[in-house]
Amino acid sequence: MNTSRSAIVFALGIAMASLGAHAQTTQGVSPAATPQGAPAAPAGEPGMRHPAAPVDGAGQQSQLNQEDRRFLENALQGSYAEIEGSQLALEKTESQDVRDFAQMMIKDHGEMVKEASKLATDKGLTPPEGPSIMQKTEVTALKALTGGAFDAMYVNRIGVAAHEATVEMFEEASQSAEDPDVKAMATKTLPKLQEHLEMARALNAKQDKQ
Repeated sequence: MNTSRSAIVFALGIAMASLGAHAQTTQGVSPAATPQGAPAAPAGEPGMRHPAAPVDGAGQQSQLNQEDRRFLENALQGSYAEIEGSQLALEKTESQDVRDFAQMMIKDHGEMVKEASKLATDKGLTPPEGPSIMQKTEVTALKALTGGAFDAMYVNRIGVAAHEATVEMFEEASQSAEDPDVKAMATKTLPKLQEHLEMARALNAKQDKQ
């Protein structure tokens, strides 16, 4: 990788370093606040594993615990970020390898969005309909790049870093999610995400040699 390209990647890498890690923080729909004048919900009794089921932004009662809700919200927001970044790649890249990878991301993560959104709705959760605010900012930062600099940042951040964090998140959910349907979805989707990660790493290594 030449000096100017390395400098661009390093500078934007700092600005976008939270892309993958952000997949593990909650930026989704928060439980609705208690209306003014309404009685507060009773505190959980000692020894209860979870408090009363929270209510989401649409007033529905969620059937999921906090960890499972957070997983679904982050999984959806991460997929939306992958799709938006990859759509941008189709507009900007001149590399057929990058184009092929981006098309796969749009297709696979689009299917993941449909499945996860339906599951969230079935469980009483209003699913997010796009990336988090931070992820939108990070995708927007990619718009300033062109040519090889864009390809390098897209593959490194949207491809490698984001998938490393997402694979870790899905591995954890496949083992520890309390809801059986959430656990099944995580287990089913994990191999495809691992495939994405390996492809991104290979593409990243190929770009480094150019």
